[in-house]
Amino acid sequence: MSQKPAILTPDPWQQLQGLTRARVALGRAGVSLPTREVLRFGTAHAQARDAVHTALDVDLLASELQADGFRPLAVHSQAADRATYLRRPDYGRRLAPACSGRLVENGKNHWPARPRLAIVVADGLSSLATSRHTRAFLAALRAHIPDLSSQPLVIATQARVALGDEIGHLLGAEQVVVLIGERPGLSSPDSLGLYLTAGPRPGLNDAQRNCISNVRPEGLPYAEAARKLAFLIDGARRLGRTGVDLKDDSDAPALAAPENGPRIAAPETAIPFPPNVNLLEIPA
Repeated sequence: MSQKPAILTPDPWQQLQGLTRARVALGRAGVSLPTREVLRFGTAHAQARDAVHTALDVDLLASELQADGFRPLAVHSQAADRATYLRRPDYGRRLAPACSGRLVENGKNHWPARPRLAIVVADGLSSLATSRHTRAFLAALRAHIPDLSSQPLVIATQARVALGDEIGHLLGAEQVVVLIGERPGLSSPDSLGLYLTAGPRPGLNDAQRNCISNVRPEGLPYAEAARKLAFLIDGARRLGRTGVDLKDDSDAPALAAPENGPRIAAPETAIPFPPNVNLLEIPA
């Protein structure tokens, strides 16, 4: 008696699933995907949508950051609600007028007159990422910047990355770093992005800032992201700018001359160039 064919056909590349969270080697049932994979896809899509539309719990996050020693201030962009934020990205890049004066006043009373670093914690396109990873990342960053909690920290809602430029400018900060929820994917609904800008002011573009992406336990770990950001902060301070001119060489090994390596002595006298020679007449 012949055996019935298997309902599910395994994929010969199934072992690749252990190397990536991407949807590879899913197998098939006839000419379709297995029901299990269809349901997983639907769940991931729902999680991504929830990450975009769920509001950030500002009060809870502020109380947690206060417990960590920060003095946060909450502001919001010119986007009045989530629907406007999604349809008008430009509104998310500017502060609401009522928040500007309050930010300056709080800056005078609570924070240094010209802070080295302003921290903006923004909801972005995934409030899930912001609420999950902000505290743990800042704890890792404090290992590199011990007085981090004395620097301004602003919680911004309905915010885009460029909102940090205006906030940093109003505070007179030398640099601003924006911690923001990135656009969710089907395998990463809670990815946090870090954007560093030196000399923040309205009107800057993405080429003038540095980005560290996919900060989360399943992506770039907190300690590694903090190390990279601290490297860029120090590099921006010495260079005076961020963006395409500032390279993340934090993973490059340091080059040092060997102690007993060969030495090439400089010539005692300059080597004279032949007189009366026209360099333009020398054939290439």
